[in-house]
Amino acid sequence: MTLPLPAGDFQAYLFDCDGTIVDSMPQHYTAWRQALDGWGCAFPEELFYAWAGRPTADIVAALNEQQQLNMPLEAVVARREALFAQLLPTAVGIPGVLHHIDDAHGRIPFAVVSGSTREAVTASLDALSILDRFDVLVCAGDYTRPKPDPEPFLRAAELLGVPPRSCLVFEDADLGIEAATAAGMAAVRVPQPRQG
Repeated sequence: MTLPLPAGDFQAYLFDCDGTIVDSMPQHYTAWRQALDGWGCAFPEELFYAWAGRPTADIVAALNEQQQLNMPLEAVVARREALFAQLLPTAVGIPGVLHHIDDAHGRIPFAVVSGSTREAVTASLDALSILDRFDVLVCAGDYTRPKPDPEPFLRAAELLGVPPRSCLVFEDADLGIEAATAAGMAAVRVPQPRQG
């Protein structure tokens, strides 16, 4: 599948990680289900995809509030991360995005802008042997306001030294597309493999 790019002279590519570079959303969902099962916490798949791009800790806090639970934030996050790390080797890259990474590598700088932890992003990129292609990683904890706020993308542009209007964002989630638009950046929507 060739992923068409918008017209423009882009000076940097900014990529979400999960569901954009790596087809890891099924592994993420399985890790969530296993981490939450012991707490009697429901997390329907539709809600999981609707909240794609939110930091893990924010999701646990929101589920606690929504379902009047008292799950320990750090323990649930750590358990989910450990389960995801076990499942990660079964994830594969998304061909249309990997094509653009291969094609533009060395010509323009790349950043990953993710709601996941730095450890999870590093592990995902390592699993595909492409970690060394990214000049900047902006992960959960590197910004105050997560997507759909533009802050994560603006931070990446600043670290790369590229004006926001000259950045092209690759993103699979609605929250990420909103954030890119709010940052004044062009965006390419990456379809989930199961959605065509």
